[in-house]
Amino acid sequence: MVEPLFIQANLVTTTIGSSVLLTGDEAKHAIAVRRMRIGEAIQLSNGYGLRVRGTVSELNKTTLTVLVDSVEKESVPKLSFVLVQALAKGDRDELAIQTATELGIAAVIPWQSERSISRWDGPKQEKGRSRWQQIVLEATKQSLRAFVPEIRQVLDSTELAQVAGSFDLFLVLDASGAELSSLVLPTSGTVAIVVGPEGGISEAELERFSKAGAKVLSLGAGILRTSTAGPALLAALTLR
Repeated sequence: MVEPLFIQANLVTTTIGSSVLLTGDEAKHAIAVRRMRIGEAIQLSNGYGLRVRGTVSELNKTTLTVLVDSVEKESVPKLSFVLVQALAKGDRDELAIQTATELGIAAVIPWQSERSISRWDGPKQEKGRSRWQQIVLEATKQSLRAFVPEIRQVLDSTELAQVAGSFDLFLVLDASGAELSSLVLPTSGTVAIVVGPEGGISEAELERFSKAGAKVLSLGAGILRTSTAGPALLAALTLR
């Protein structure tokens, strides 16, 4: 059985044979929900590549102590992917970022597109980001990743076009785009994957992104939901 993973942001590099104290909500979850017991195997990570494996040596109602068996520092991939996910109605945008996290996304940019029905106005921006951060945290733990994706500030279409040049490749998914087989990936750097809302990306947005250097890409004849388009492309690019 694979050891469950818990995230503790202040976890630092430690040595084999030492002890690490898990505290806060993660400790409570391990004790009350996962019902960890003394002697059971467990993993801890700081969410930035550090992975500690060990066994539970002590626990009480609010804290859990881990006796360290191994310590790993995983490297950041040479080529990383950022999902630019349009806000969508229901939980479709949340499903997208959850699945993308399991597939290895490095960060997520919430996108307030012209056709987004869901709106993050005023205080909703921070509330929305916090919710998305919790979703990717849980998905990170479920998939046993040592890196927790960052949920960045929400951008509108003008702001998104302005940051397009900061990526080594800026991909926009749209049925009008080129075939996936035509795409040449860089060997290193950061690739943005832009996914529109249920109503699609407007012509004005496509024109703005194209002028900013975007490559418009199609996934074929079928039209995927906003919840599956980004993860589908991410899976294909990861395999390539």
